[in-house]
Amino acid sequence: MLHFAKKLWLDEAGVIISAELVLVLTIPVLGCLVGLREVSIGVIHELADISNAWGALDQSYQYVGFQSIDGTKVKSKTSGGIWTDEVDSCDSCSGAANLLACDVPALTEGKGATP
Repeated sequence: MLHFAKKLWLDEAGVIISAELVLVLTIPVLGCLVGLREVSIGVIHELADISNAWGALDQSYQYVGFQSIDGTKVKSKTSGGIWTDEVDSCDSCSGAANLLACDVPALTEGKGATP
């Protein structure tokens, strides 16, 4: 058995040339990189969908006050309250601009930008 293992170890028939090995290993690595890029784009799109859904929630609330009277004496009293949710500056973004940020730099005259 030891003789067979030594013979197999010293056999050079069918040895892969290093250039072939580089090509064989490079192609799967490039494929993995492209695949990971697509996964990254998919995750970004899903996170944008979640942020759009979160921004679309109306968080307004209102509660009424109450008063407790014992005869002619007020025992406890609470006034009501209200808060109205307004549209944020970033809630109206849509499309590819929403993937990165809703902040758009201000355009200034003389910098080559069109108003």
